[in-house]
Amino acid sequence: MRKFLFALLATIGMHTTANAAVGDTTWVQANMDTLSWYGNYDSSVTFPAAGTNYRNIYMIVTVGKYVCPGSPTYCGDWDYTFLTYLMTPGGDTLELGRLITPYANSGAPRTPISWKQRYIYDVTDYASKLTGPAWVRILYSGYSGGFTGDIKFAFVEGTPDRDVKGLERLWHGSYNYGGATSINTNFPDRTSVSPTGTQSAELKFLITGHGSDDAGCCEFASHNYNVNLNGTTTETKAIWRDNCGLNDLYPQSGTWIYDRANWCPGAIVNTNRHVLPGVTSGSTNNVGITFDPYTSPGGGLGSYTTEAHLVYYGNYNKTLDASVEDIIAPTANENHFRHNPICGSPVISVKNRGANTITTIAFEYGVKDSVQQTHTWSGTLNVGEVKEIALPDLLNLETMAGTTGAAEFTVKITSVNGSTDADASNDKMTTTFNPSPKWDGQFRIQMGTNNQTTSPGVSETSWKIYDIDNNVVRQRTGAAPGTVYIDTVTLSTGCYRLELTDAGCDGLQWWVYSNNPSLGVTAGSFFVKKMGSVANIPMNGYQYSTTYRHDFGCKFVQYFYTSTPVGVTDIIASGQAMQTYPNPATNVVNIDFDGMTDVNGTIQLIDALGRIVKTAPCTSAHTELSLYGMMTGIYTVVFVNNAGQKMQSRLFVTR
Repeated sequence: MRKFLFALLATIGMHTTANAAVGDTTWVQANMDTLSWYGNYDSSVTFPAAGTNYRNIYMIVTVGKYVCPGSPTYCGDWDYTFLTYLMTPGGDTLELGRLITPYANSGAPRTPISWKQRYIYDVTDYASKLTGPAWVRILYSGYSGGFTGDIKFAFVEGTPDRDVKGLERLWHGSYNYGGATSINTNFPDRTSVSPTGTQSAELKFLITGHGSDDAGCCEFASHNYNVNLNGTTTETKAIWRDNCGLNDLYPQSGTWIYDRANWCPGAIVNTNRHVLPGVTSGSTNNVGITFDPYTSPGGGLGSYTTEAHLVYYGNYNKTLDASVEDIIAPTANENHFRHNPICGSPVISVKNRGANTITTIAFEYGVKDSVQQTHTWSGTLNVGEVKEIALPDLLNLETMAGTTGAAEFTVKITSVNGSTDADASNDKMTTTFNPSPKWDGQFRIQMGTNNQTTSPGVSETSWKIYDIDNNVVRQRTGAAPGTVYIDTVTLSTGCYRLELTDAGCDGLQWWVYSNNPSLGVTAGSFFVKKMGSVANIPMNGYQYSTTYRHDFGCKFVQYFYTSTPVGVTDIIASGQAMQTYPNPATNVVNIDFDGMTDVNGTIQLIDALGRIVKTAPCTSAHTELSLYGMMTGIYTVVFVNNAGQKMQSRLFVTR
């Protein structure tokens, strides 16, 4: 899911600011609720009077936590549906947005009691309803407390992309699926005449699946619906979300990694937008939704919660208009947690808000109080399309690596298709970010795979390191299940990206498996360590220990910068090596093997007089050897495997 974090949000503590003048945005505070139980939470509001044009209207929903009184079960711990409705004096009731609360136990690293998450909805289409007195309702489907809900609206003055000529609520409600009565009876076709000035129309459909029968429907099963216009199916859409394991809010204290029926715990629910072709001013149209036939195998019925709006649009108001919609990196915003902090190429999203196709956009970008870089992007950005653009490597991000304290990054559109942009108010955006870490040019990666496989004998988990040009420079792929690999990585100076990937999207270790041994999934591990040390190198959000260790879902990403100018070697082709650390050692010494296919053998410690003072078996690429009773001095560590291969190193023991 692409989440757009907009420039105007600086005034509510977002990490994003805009170049619009003070006063261009009108703020309206709505709900500030403590959500204690299932039900409606209503707040009266007064929106701006009609008559002012707004380029955009945003609804910002902030979900937080509070300490439940007493000792209740599941305080802020469960994935509940959170729906936001607008209710007007004229009788309109419209759902403006939907989200699902996360599994947010306070013991999880990302959801302490102070946790807050911001969800941003573009509600510009509802400008004609967001006027004067009204009510905003949170429908909280939670059977325990622990969450708070804060809702604000931001009205940004200016010219909208398109004028909304008409808006109708077609269907809404929660309905069982798979029973004796077809769900389609709740979605009768609607006939409507397009308002004057209509140039196009879209059906906006919010739908999420809940509950479960014996086949997992509707929460854990994918089914389809069809959009019909004048008796013809124009689009078939799967009711499914296949990327929950890439959630930026991770790890969570529940089954957050499971894909579901158009929702993921802790994330906004996407509204499906369906273009209705051929709809013009004054035309009569019959719009329908039909679900695929389905009969539940029993065990109860699941349901779909729905809301559908038909929106009629006029022409685009601007011919050539590109806008910076979001800065994905560098930023400290929690909605882009997985891919920050970075040290290389900034990534932004840009939207075509005009009537013409865009083929080039010129950018100016850089860190505050530094020389700005320029870049002209070439490609195709169709009308209404949003696209991610990776800008060329920003050198300041490399020189700042390893420093502390927040900095500011700014990107600005300077021209579109070689001409001046029609709307300069959406051309510039600034984020606050933290610099990436700096690592030594040589370090060790220790990966212990679990027993899950993609094919016989091949682990689900692998890692790769990419350079600034996106070339793979180091990797451990095709690993065997249930095996420990220790690789020494040597890199030249530069910016790199480490990606740890799990094809099963359940990380290397997950509390569900730990708590349910009958599932038969063993635990894996992943460590990045300094050379000659047991110390782990900290990585953004990665948990080396505790209940949530090695729990990252589908992928973990860490950018880092190295500054040690050492030679580049390939770990796959490198020779065999044995490392002993810490050195000097006091109580325990770690012995790691790189590039060894056979680590079964014997380890011996030999003192300065040539006497064997300790012998231990070796069966793993990583062995911890106790030094209890050893005297201070220099020892030789000798390893001999069953094939007769011999390796040795020196160790100093101190007391």
